[in-house]
Amino acid sequence: MADNLMATYARQPVSFVRGEGTWLEDDQGRQYLDALGGIAVCALGHAHPAVAEAVANQARTLVHTSNLYRIPAQEALGESLCRLSGMDKVFFANSGAEANEAALKLARLHGHRRGISRPRIVVMEEAFHGRTLMTLSATGSAKAREGFEPLVEGFVRVPFNDITAIEALSDEPDIVAVLVEPIQGEGGVRIPDDGYLRAIRELCDRRGWLMLCDEIQTGVGRTGYWLASEHDGIRPDVVSLAKALGNGVPIGACLARGEAAEVLGPGTHGSTFGGNPLACAASLAVLDAIEREHLITRAGRLGKQLRDGLCARLADHPAGVAGVRGRGLMLAVEMTRPCADMVAHAFNEGLLINVTAGQVIRLLPPLTLSDSEAEQIIERLDAALRAWHHTHAEEQA
Repeated sequence: MADNLMATYARQPVSFVRGEGTWLEDDQGRQYLDALGGIAVCALGHAHPAVAEAVANQARTLVHTSNLYRIPAQEALGESLCRLSGMDKVFFANSGAEANEAALKLARLHGHRRGISRPRIVVMEEAFHGRTLMTLSATGSAKAREGFEPLVEGFVRVPFNDITAIEALSDEPDIVAVLVEPIQGEGGVRIPDDGYLRAIRELCDRRGWLMLCDEIQTGVGRTGYWLASEHDGIRPDVVSLAKALGNGVPIGACLARGEAAEVLGPGTHGSTFGGNPLACAASLAVLDAIEREHLITRAGRLGKQLRDGLCARLADHPAGVAGVRGRGLMLAVEMTRPCADMVAHAFNEGLLINVTAGQVIRLLPPLTLSDSEAEQIIERLDAALRAWHHTHAEEQA
């Protein structure tokens, strides 16, 4: 019974009992097209055979030992992640918030070792980095932070996509790092101008700051590159990954390169469950499938097809569409007015979406999405928008 669960989620009135690819089935036997992918988690869709086999085989062999001992699957995963990302070392955690927590601790320790007693980190307005007390403090949403004061100090907040605001802090002696999402997901799928990340990289290089990229939602091929920061042709000092990394099996990773890769040592950070054999086996299967099936290239191509199709279908839509944007399979349909109740209308059409930043419909389908399923997303979203518009028109009549 839900009565025994803390009311931290406004859950939809449905229970899913099985999934396959882009589809979920509820306990009444109804099928739903999952255009949300577990909020960018199920990059390979549901019940991917390779991941299922890897998890089952590992569970039959060894689930957990602890990080007091070597874990071969963890070492293999670390090698693969560093090869794909161009980073040098990795710390494994259990979630995106934990990966970001590790990145922030790394930056602070880096500052202290440079003689800065109260290091500060530049963060962005409307950013979302997690719900631990430190990542919440770095998060830009005032609504998310409300009620949890006093928060962790040491953050300087500036507008997203405004390099001038960061440059204005150049002479501040206690700044040690800049933390940025290449695309703000929870903030409304906000895509910065071309060159913004490159300008941050150049500023960090001049000032000796670390550049931290939160790629929890954008990484692992979501935007048509392994990391979304590659769109600007740059490499951060620290990258945090999670979500799609385990295709639903909890795992997070904080990757670092160069000097940043040598900051954390024995006793400075740790995790009981982070990088255990089960999670690493799942993640290795995910990376292998993404490479073997060329899904990153496909995400870029199919994302453009889906974006163009949405633009064509929703142009001059009676519901009031302000615009369509996205990179790869991270897409947004922005409405001209708040639309939180669009989730229910899409649900009625057998389509799973969510609404973020009040009036932005967010689409994060699996990278395994087929061309025909992409067309179905367009058709079902169009129908849901028309039903939503009709309902509001009747209410105002």
